[in-house]
Amino acid sequence: MTVRPPSSTPLRTAALLLSGLALLAGCGEDKPDEKPKVETSRKETAAPARVPLGKGFDFYVLSLSWSPTWCAGNDAGGRTQQCRRGENNGFIVHGLWPQNERGYPEYCATRESDRVPEGLGHTVLDIIPSMGLIGHQWRKHGSCSGLSQKDYFAVTRAAFERVRIPASLDAGKGQRLSPDGVEAAFIADNPGLSAQGIAVTCEAGLLEEVRICMTADLAFRTCPQVDRAACRAKSIEQPPVR
Repeated sequence: MTVRPPSSTPLRTAALLLSGLALLAGCGEDKPDEKPKVETSRKETAAPARVPLGKGFDFYVLSLSWSPTWCAGNDAGGRTQQCRRGENNGFIVHGLWPQNERGYPEYCATRESDRVPEGLGHTVLDIIPSMGLIGHQWRKHGSCSGLSQKDYFAVTRAAFERVRIPASLDAGKGQRLSPDGVEAAFIADNPGLSAQGIAVTCEAGLLEEVRICMTADLAFRTCPQVDRAACRAKSIEQPPVR
């Protein structure tokens, strides 16, 4: 009588079962790695933090003043902090102005004080280097923003930081240029900004201001009325920083 060896089928079945269990265990180990990848992707595409939203107007005009021009006509002796030699003030914030499609509000009634506390003013002296100008901007323009003083100046800083000033214009060495050239430089360095959303102003043949239009949440936008008030000279001088 021939004795047959035990069948190998049960062994194969057990091996396949163990292999399947190992694969399942391996899949379970991979799952924790998937979540961080999703989290990273969400962080990379997250929208920037929103600024306090004002009300009672249609858009903002961020006015950047070329400080040497103002100082030449108003404080040539350098008595004020803004014009003092060695301060190296180039483009400063003249103001953040609530604007309507036609005209603009000014000196609005508000529960806030007319006076800007020194402590608050000092938080923006690096971009508005004059307590007098800070107070004036609040009374004339900030009071019409629907914001508290603190929020208005926070939005003013955010608007300034939203704009990249071209290195060719910020060097402060002095040069002759065209208003269109100034606009083109800002447009090239600030994606989303268009020729219909920026205006360069001049005074006595000198670069005075660059005015940029923004929505309440600081996106660039067009502003035909502001654009029409731009400098019409073919060539202007940008005085050097002292």
